[in-house]
Amino acid sequence: MAPLVAVVSSPRARLFACFLRLGTQQAAPLQLHTGACCTAKNHYEVLVLGGGSGGITMASRMKRKVGAENVAIVEPSERHFYQPIWTLVGAGAKQLSLSGRNTASVIPSGVEWIQDRVAELNPDKNCIRTDNGKEISYKYLIIALGIQLDYEKIKGLPEGFAYPKIGSNYSVKTVEKTWKALQDFKEGNAVFTFPNTPVKCAGAPQKIMYLSEAYFRKTGKRPKANIIFNTALGAIFGVKKYAAALQEIIQERDLTVNYKHNLIEVRADKQEAVFENLDKPGETQVIQYEMLHVTPPMSPPDVLKTSPVADSAGWVDVDKETLQHKKYPNVFGIGDCTNLPTSKTAAAVAAQSGILDRTISLILKNQKPTKKYDGYTSCPLVTGYNRVILAEFDYRGEPLETFPFDQSKERLSMYLMKADLMPFLYWNMMLRGYWGGPAFLRKLFHLGMS
Repeated sequence: MAPLVAVVSSPRARLFACFLRLGTQQAAPLQLHTGACCTAKNHYEVLVLGGGSGGITMASRMKRKVGAENVAIVEPSERHFYQPIWTLVGAGAKQLSLSGRNTASVIPSGVEWIQDRVAELNPDKNCIRTDNGKEISYKYLIIALGIQLDYEKIKGLPEGFAYPKIGSNYSVKTVEKTWKALQDFKEGNAVFTFPNTPVKCAGAPQKIMYLSEAYFRKTGKRPKANIIFNTALGAIFGVKKYAAALQEIIQERDLTVNYKHNLIEVRADKQEAVFENLDKPGETQVIQYEMLHVTPPMSPPDVLKTSPVADSAGWVDVDKETLQHKKYPNVFGIGDCTNLPTSKTAAAVAAQSGILDRTISLILKNQKPTKKYDGYTSCPLVTGYNRVILAEFDYRGEPLETFPFDQSKERLSMYLMKADLMPFLYWNMMLRGYWGGPAFLRKLFHLGMS
């Protein structure tokens, strides 16, 4: 079947979406990286660990600071993905092929790509070692290794994905299985999970629930679907303003939410999911499912967990305002691998990149960092095929909204931004080091209203 096309009601909105898609197609691609790991030298002024959103973005920014020949990225993967769009891929609203590009095409030109995996960090000697045994030294180190998916911590996974009726939007290998399970649904329980660990994009586990409910309504299957969201958390969302809006949607659409319920086992051959009650240790519940969407437990990458740069939980231990390491002044962290007390999202990485750019610029001049990160993060809560609640907030869990209207309301404009504008900004501005989040837009709107 062809992917489900998002329902857009007005001609003006459709024109806007087409314009954005056209812009994406015509935008000049990043220059192809031509360096090879076999010609890599062993010392760099700036060494970046990880070629995800934070790593590529900071490499682009550092290239302008110290010169491309003085920057290197260590990243093993051949493909780079814009993962926020996988929510829509899992619901049939976007194609998976649109979410990825060759890593070589997003490495800033002239920056060395060391296609290898980090095996050990030795910040006391200012060097790292790769899986292939290569030792690389640095003057400054930026750690952007992301977060690790731990499907294997759920009994029966990942092998359970070989069966039908089960998927996960968090992996390129399983996101299309979500869409297949959604299409194949006939009647019964549609179950969606949230684990008992930190996760990236904490809104995604419930976004696919809202999209699935909308799909069931569109296809006439809603009366036969019992939709269940089992979350290990104690609330639907961490910011009260947006939580209240989501609770209204949950009630209006007759969705069942069970708090403090953590998925511990999947019996895919029997279509059974086993949950533990976190409030009553030892108590479990078995739910028969017709469709199951799994959000896996997550953790810091294994290489960081026992590293000198990690805190007691395994995350890179950085100052929450400057992103500089608390012990090693020439080491910095960005994104999901850090212990920054904010939601782990691509929007957070964008905001952090601007702060970290400024922090390193001042340190290069032997000056003290002054720019402070306020914890800005954003979660476009997709509540249907043409509606989004745009949650934006800071360290305190207080709304930090960009637009001069109530963002807790479902809006078509915010859906178009999520589906079309943000991918364009990601590929063409953020990865090139020119997008540091919407802070300037907030100032612009607030000045215009003053």
